[in-house]
Amino acid sequence: MAGVITAVEPSWIAPFSGLSPRGLSKLVAQLRKEGADAPSRGRPWRLPLVDRVLLVAAYWRTSLTLRQLAPLFGVSKSAASRVIDHLGPKLALKPRKRFAKDAVLIVDGTLVPTSDRSIAAQSKNYRYSTVHQVVIDADTRLVVVVGRPLPGNRHDSRGWEESGAKDAVGSAMTIADGGYQGTGLVIPHRRTKGEELPAWKEEHNRSHKRVRARVEHTFARMKSWKILRDCRLKGDGVHHAMLGIARLHNLALRG
Repeated sequence: MAGVITAVEPSWIAPFSGLSPRGLSKLVAQLRKEGADAPSRGRPWRLPLVDRVLLVAAYWRTSLTLRQLAPLFGVSKSAASRVIDHLGPKLALKPRKRFAKDAVLIVDGTLVPTSDRSIAAQSKNYRYSTVHQVVIDADTRLVVVVGRPLPGNRHDSRGWEESGAKDAVGSAMTIADGGYQGTGLVIPHRRTKGEELPAWKEEHNRSHKRVRARVEHTFARMKSWKILRDCRLKGDGVHHAMLGIARLHNLALRG
């Protein structure tokens, strides 16, 4: 059975992956360099690498069930599941190891409703969720670090360290909201009871808020991959999806 959706037809790529045809080609070339298409034992893949990448991206982008998605690519449900399990981790964003001396980063946590209650907890969105610490470059707005998922009731001030984001960022200047009090990050000035902030601190807070809004815009773009609005994946699946979508987001942003 021939697949209905294929990267051979460029018009399918953007709606089902969030990438341009050029961006998808660039991603596939990177994956080949990383050995994602190396020969292995067992039955060869029915789909070429570019279509397997498109399948994984489409699963994250649309949040269709495998029973719905697999026929669109002309494969069985179990074959689609194997593609996602094999290729999903290989799409993960590699955290940046070095930052320029004058680099400014922004961190914030975002909730992802998650079905696997062994890693999720009830959170302020009244659902079982995981919380993910995401760090972006304030200048380029590219995602540079994604921390390990934590239960959704974990406060950002704890999640910053426990997710591994703090160690990944090192000494780079990082700004955050008031929820990161006591972490050593650059946060807004706080009022003391019964006192008003001086004008220069108010102005600093307004500037801080405008810059910090960039990470919220990043979350909005990342959540156009709908699996981050209701993740059915188990175990490390939500982490792999978050890392993979961060990589797709960066490619889409670069154009």
